[in-house]
Amino acid sequence: MASLLPTLRLRLVVVFALVALTAAVSASGIAYWLNRDAVLTRTQDAALNDFRQTMEDGAGKLPRRFDCEQLREAALGMARTTQSYDVVLLGEDKDGRRCTVSSSAKDFTYEDVPRKLRTAVNQKRPVTETNAYPYHLYWQRITLGGEPYLVGGGKLVGQQPAPTGYLLKSLAPERDDLNSLAWSLGIATTVALLGAMLLAQAAATGVLRPVRRLADAARRLGEGKLDTRLKVTGTDELAELSRTFNETAESLEKRVAELSGREESSRRFVADMSHELRTPLTAISAVTEVLEEEQENLDPLIAPAVGLVISETRRLGDLVENLMEVTRFDAGTAKLVLDSVDVADQVTACIDARAWLDAVDLDADRGIMARLDPRRLDVILANLIGNALKHGGSPVRVSVRTTEAPDGRGELLVEVADRGPGIPEDVLPHVFDRFYKASASRPRSEGSGLGLSIAMENAHVHGGEITARNAQGSEGGAVFTLRLPRDGSEPADNDGAADGDGPAEGGSRADSADADRTDADDAGTSHPRDQRDHPPGTDRPDTDGGQP
Repeated sequence: MASLLPTLRLRLVVVFALVALTAAVSASGIAYWLNRDAVLTRTQDAALNDFRQTMEDGAGKLPRRFDCEQLREAALGMARTTQSYDVVLLGEDKDGRRCTVSSSAKDFTYEDVPRKLRTAVNQKRPVTETNAYPYHLYWQRITLGGEPYLVGGGKLVGQQPAPTGYLLKSLAPERDDLNSLAWSLGIATTVALLGAMLLAQAAATGVLRPVRRLADAARRLGEGKLDTRLKVTGTDELAELSRTFNETAESLEKRVAELSGREESSRRFVADMSHELRTPLTAISAVTEVLEEEQENLDPLIAPAVGLVISETRRLGDLVENLMEVTRFDAGTAKLVLDSVDVADQVTACIDARAWLDAVDLDADRGIMARLDPRRLDVILANLIGNALKHGGSPVRVSVRTTEAPDGRGELLVEVADRGPGIPEDVLPHVFDRFYKASASRPRSEGSGLGLSIAMENAHVHGGEITARNAQGSEGGAVFTLRLPRDGSEPADNDGAADGDGPAEGGSRADSADADRTDADDAGTSHPRDQRDHPPGTDRPDTDGGQP
């Protein structure tokens, strides 16, 4: 029913109409049958009573030994009555011959009388206390030539043989009156139905107006306008619903305000902590650079410890820079720095800067121009390609093509596919979550857990998105698809892009994309020396889930 009647207004109107139609048809049917019975009963009673009287006055006064002509005169006299019926009389004349006469031989003859009625009229019943006469008057409604008639008959009581008489009365006037009544009742039913539909429309409007206001308020509440409230009038169920909505909206507003305050405090804490860590981290980095330069001259017993200090210092630096980048996205202070770039050249530069040329199979035609933020595109590519190399192994296939978005804008598609075992289905929805760990038992990974999240934010800044799926077929592997508008100035919402002073994660330096797929790690800021320690595509012992 919901598919046939999609709106509540239509359902109310239909229900009202059906109820009104049922009531009107029932009332009209009852009225019609009561009137029909009354009209026909009145007509037949009047005709039969008149016929009984004329039988007594006409045929009953015939001489004991009458002839057929006298019987005909009696029939004609009986037919000259206000009831307008034809008469057929049967009897035996003075010579014992059977006479059958009619007041109108062309309209009514003895053959027109139903056999069943003849049998009932001629049947003699014993006289008892409950049956005073041996013969009775009987009637039947018939149709002749498509017209309704009343046929009645009776035998004179007395010395037999006595005349038997039959009447034929047309019921056409009563039929016409009943047809007029039926039309009148049909018109009344139609008027009642239209009135019910108008009433249903008015009732639906009265019921749906507060429902519509409630729907509009809920829509505004869903859009973030938490101060939305409904005006409550009355004490009915709809008023109670509006009152409940207001209480819910008030509670939600307080809860969101509380959570927003906590989130703002957390964001401010992360930002302040990141800024505060930069100063001591700068000093530590300077010391590690000195240690790195002298690492070959160090005692072999302490050289591994120095190497660990150097790598962990760089990892801490990456984490601080990425945390600062995240705080810019959350605060909405980041901006795009757009430029027209050749996408193929941009991808090639990203791969070359990280020494991945031998590990990446690039399928991109030169001349595909797009207006994007080059640094942010480099960050996205570094994370996706580095992630594929780390977990899927080489060669990684990177393809670039153009298409048209549903809104008609030109769209850039960059697909990064590896040949690894793919991503577990339960992990796929979370690969872009911050600090996501596929295995809680191994919380440590070499990345910061923010790389894919930052890549997604950079895609959103351009008005695009990144999706992850597993390839079908024998090759398998994970496939990350980047969709960006070819003109980054077209998206209406450019908030959330990082500002120009943010760190170039995996940008102009020859960085190693330290992107842990299941940790959603970043393209990092590891130096070329890290690449020799952990070549792209090799497994690292602390990889937590995802692809081996």
